[in-house]
Amino acid sequence: MSSFPILYWPRSTKSDIEYQTARKVINTAIGEMPNVISGDLNVADVFAAHPDAVIYYPVFYGSTGWWGELLGGNAVVTNKLIISPECQLMVIEDTKHAGNHKNTATHQLFAAEIYPTSGFFKKMSSEIAVVSDMLATEAGTVLALFAGRDKNRLVNILESTGNSYLGCIGHY
Repeated sequence: MSSFPILYWPRSTKSDIEYQTARKVINTAIGEMPNVISGDLNVADVFAAHPDAVIYYPVFYGSTGWWGELLGGNAVVTNKLIISPECQLMVIEDTKHAGNHKNTATHQLFAAEIYPTSGFFKKMSSEIAVVSDMLATEAGTVLALFAGRDKNRLVNILESTGNSYLGCIGHY
C-alpha cells in the first residue's frame, strides 16, 4: 500500500466517467483514494515533497508525449492500470522507492535524446528497441521513447552513434 497516492488528471473532472473510474480502480488496487492534481504536474517537485508518492498518470488514446514530464525527475513507470479502451494509468514512482517492486516484465521504457542520423535509425531497426514516441525539440534534437529488453544494448547503440542518453525512465 502506498502512503501518498496521487492521481494526475489534466482535464475537467466534472461528469468525467473515466476520472471516476480511475479513482475506483486506484482504490481497488491499493485500498485508498488518491489525492488529485489537476493543474501542472512537476514530477521532480512531487517526489521532493513526498518521496514515497505514487503518481497515477493517465495516457489517453491518441495522445503523444506523455512521458516528457518524467525526464530528469528520477521517475520510473512501475506498472500500468487499464481504465478503458481510451485510457490507461501509468503508475510512476521515485527511482529510490521503485526498487521495492519485483517486476518480471521483459520490456522496459527508455528515453533518450538523439540527433536523427541515418546510422542511428539503421541500428535501431535491428530490433534492439522499438520507437514508441518521439518529440522534436527547439534545439534540433529528438526526444524518443523506446520499448526494449536490454538497457545496456540500447545505451551502447546510442553512444556508438554519438547520441546523448538521458536514462531509463521506467518499465512495465
